[in-house]
Amino acid sequence: MSAVSDGPALDGLPAQSTGVAAPRPSGLLRGQLPGGLTVLLIAPLLALLAFAFFAPILRILAASVLEPRPGLSNYARLLSQPLYMDVIIRTLWISGACTALALLLGYPVAVLMARTRGGWATVIAACVLVPLWTSTLVRSYAWILLLDRNGILNGLMSKAGLISQPIDMLYGNAAVLMAMTHMLMPFVILPIYSALQSIAPELGQAATNLGAGPVRRFWSVTLPLSLPGVSAGCLLVFVMALGFYVTPALLGGPKTLMIATLISQQATELLNWPFAGAISGVLLALSLGIAVTFKRWLDLGRVVAHD
Repeated sequence: MSAVSDGPALDGLPAQSTGVAAPRPSGLLRGQLPGGLTVLLIAPLLALLAFAFFAPILRILAASVLEPRPGLSNYARLLSQPLYMDVIIRTLWISGACTALALLLGYPVAVLMARTRGGWATVIAACVLVPLWTSTLVRSYAWILLLDRNGILNGLMSKAGLISQPIDMLYGNAAVLMAMTHMLMPFVILPIYSALQSIAPELGQAATNLGAGPVRRFWSVTLPLSLPGVSAGCLLVFVMALGFYVTPALLGGPKTLMIATLISQQATELLNWPFAGAISGVLLALSLGIAVTFKRWLDLGRVVAHD
């Protein structure tokens, strides 16, 4: 009978099995936690979310269909009156325009951050991150100082002889759009920067060796591979813009009423919580629908990038 080797393989030949299975590494050695321990660790987070997030949302959504009487009268009122429909449409187009502007202005900044090295990279990163450390209220008042009739921009244009009288730049859609784009732009820059950082430099060099110029290299290599970051950043900006409250309230005034300001008015001034819940339900449905749409676009972008 031939002996069965249980030693290591020699000269690249596999060792013969002894019939005894090698011990498999435990879950902890593989970097995985047992299911019971995982549930125990995330239980405080789930409890906090249930108490501070899901319970209030369910309560106000229940009030929107149960008060003042069971039914969809609050939703019918919201969707039937032109005033409220104008608010919804205005919120959607301002959020969409803010997302488009943030993408157009933020993508070159993200490319510059990804391709710059040394001290300038730190300066660019500081310019992007420092506004995030400043309160939204403070930045909104800064825009008021810039755009007011007696503000900085009117003063500079008057001294330069460009205008003879101050221009009303506050309390309109343009002021809200500029301020919101400025405040939300970092949220589109950072995901795109992360996606650009993950692109191997050899891909661009290979495209150049195949005869692609800078424009063709961007459209064929850089842009498709950065689509996951683009879609993630646009989703963040659009959903955050839908619920923006402080900036539209301060810079827009009554002429630029957005859905978050409308919810606040109904809940705190008119004390109509069921109708405020109906508006919140519509805003939640819009946010979830847009998130699902962007998720599909993100998956499509990954497919294009891998192709």
